[in-house]
Amino acid sequence: MMLRRYLPRLVCVAALTLVVAAHAAPPAPQASPPAPPAESENHYIIGPGDTLQVFVWRNPELTSSVPVRPDGKISTPLVEDMVAVGKTPSQLARDIEKVLAEYIRSPQVSVIVSQPLSAFSQVKIIGQVAKPQSISYREGMKVLDAVLAVGGLSQYAAGNRAKIVRQVNGKQKEIRVKLNALVNDGDLSQNLELQPGDVLVVPESHF
Repeated sequence: MMLRRYLPRLVCVAALTLVVAAHAAPPAPQASPPAPPAESENHYIIGPGDTLQVFVWRNPELTSSVPVRPDGKISTPLVEDMVAVGKTPSQLARDIEKVLAEYIRSPQVSVIVSQPLSAFSQVKIIGQVAKPQSISYREGMKVLDAVLAVGGLSQYAAGNRAKIVRQVNGKQKEIRVKLNALVNDGDLSQNLELQPGDVLVVPESHF
């Protein structure tokens, strides 16, 4: 009888205890945020004359600094006559890993262009500029950077008839750019991004 009398009260106390415990318990750990996306691959194209640093993780004896030969190939320990020209550093690293996998377990290779000297790593500015020349390409380089690097336009330049000549999939592509509008009027829509191997052509005005 006594148990039956106090049973409803015991049930209420138990329920209240569960509610308090639920509020007092630390929140469930949230799922860790997704990993940030990997940086976009550097689209630098290796060319003859470049010097490459080839790093093989945990295998310092296989790490080396090598030039890209005129035939477009490199040779490193255990990897002979590997074609490098026309590849990005990441593509070349994966190709080297495939060869090294025959000798070591799960090789991890990184390739860095330590001295970019090939034509693929340069931008040429020709025509009516103060100092026509080839300049080293750097990531994020734009038209205005190139124009300033060669001393600006000459007094005879037809800046608004300038063009960027670019090789795309083996074909030549021309991109019009209005340099007068960019340099004199501040039209930043004409400040196009350049790519390695581009040629900026500035024609002469017709009087």
